[in-house]
Amino acid sequence: MHELRKLMGLAAPIAITQAGYALMGLTDTAVVGRLGAGPLGAVGLANGLFFALAVIGLGVMLGLDPLFAQALGARDRSRVRELIWQGLWLSVLVTLALALPIAALPLILDPAGIAPEVARDARLFLWLRLPGLWPMLAFAALRSYLQSSEHIRPLVVSTVAANLANLALDVVLVFGKLGLPALGAPGSGLATSLCAFLQLAMIVPAAHPGPRRPPRGADLRKALGVGIPVGLQMGAEVGVFAVVGVLAGRLGVQSLAAHQVAISLASFTFCAAVGVGMAGTVRVGLAIGARDTPAARRAGLTAFLAGAGIMSIAALCFWLAPGALAGMLSDQPEVVAAAVPLLVVCAFFQLSDGIQGVGAGVLRGAGDTRFTFVANLVGHYAVGLPIAILLGLEFGQGVIGLWWGLCAGLTAVALALLTRFLRLSSREIAPLEAHPALPSVE
Repeated sequence: MHELRKLMGLAAPIAITQAGYALMGLTDTAVVGRLGAGPLGAVGLANGLFFALAVIGLGVMLGLDPLFAQALGARDRSRVRELIWQGLWLSVLVTLALALPIAALPLILDPAGIAPEVARDARLFLWLRLPGLWPMLAFAALRSYLQSSEHIRPLVVSTVAANLANLALDVVLVFGKLGLPALGAPGSGLATSLCAFLQLAMIVPAAHPGPRRPPRGADLRKALGVGIPVGLQMGAEVGVFAVVGVLAGRLGVQSLAAHQVAISLASFTFCAAVGVGMAGTVRVGLAIGARDTPAARRAGLTAFLAGAGIMSIAALCFWLAPGALAGMLSDQPEVVAAAVPLLVVCAFFQLSDGIQGVGAGVLRGAGDTRFTFVANLVGHYAVGLPIAILLGLEFGQGVIGLWWGLCAGLTAVALALLTRFLRLSSREIAPLEAHPALPSVE
């Protein structure tokens, strides 16, 4: 029970912070949804494409999590301070690597058969969302430090403030208020970019990076070695949802809008699993840094149990009230009707989604990131996507068939990650770095 209390005390605020990302997307969806199915589908499609690449960058930044947690567990104060600046330099490097590919993403929309008006709004949304990439990644670097040191309050405060600002800016920019022109769906992309800068500015004082330190090649290579598999893993997972989004778009505007409603809600509930997984990263990493593998195993198994329990509650909500949930994001009756069966599918894969989200976190705390990438690649692209195409396109089940394929892929990944942690934690787990013992950490 002690470990569960420690885990949930950390997981709850982290989940709120993670939910902030999803809530911005939900707010964009709810505001733009008032413009009709076309703009709603454009925002969903553009967000899916943006995060298909941006999430790789976020994943690379997550490679800092075990480095911070293990250094804190070993009480290596000087290493912790050094990692803060190396994380900020890493955010610059990753932004430079991803900016051009993201800017070029709109080129695939017309060849993919997306309706011209949807493609136009999606293209402008992507380009207005792009300036927010660097502050989002820099926020992730500082979040990693604050989270691992269990200094969570600034993250929660900045997340709440950014979401309130995002709602206000969405209304102003999408509909044209305060004398500004109505930008329509693309306005929500600009609003989110502006809020990313606000969110970063609010947590810099809490992280107090100190005097600027130069980038160090060895440190950046270490972070990239841990983080690149995480980025590729997250890219594989988000990428398969983006591919399904494009396939849904080929089935028509209505299918795309229903997909967007369902994916927005599923992403929101998944934040709970991600919060538990990130708390698991910290608890497992602290134990490994202290050279206590039995404690790391207890922390990981507690995280799996908590994640499964929380996502079971989410599953009941999707099963019992799909219409009410869909109605929160769209006032178009035909969109709500098309989204309801997708939310029923969501109910079925909540448990799998929770287990695989937690599994990625606890394995990351142990520094085992490559297996998670391979498991996601195989589960989603060798199992899930073929089933989605077969059911959705070949057997004519439409967007519902596409979503059953996603369900199969998530289940395969969940089983693989749970099995991996059980095997890994049955023997001694070595830290990623050697640390001298110090009496205290800031």
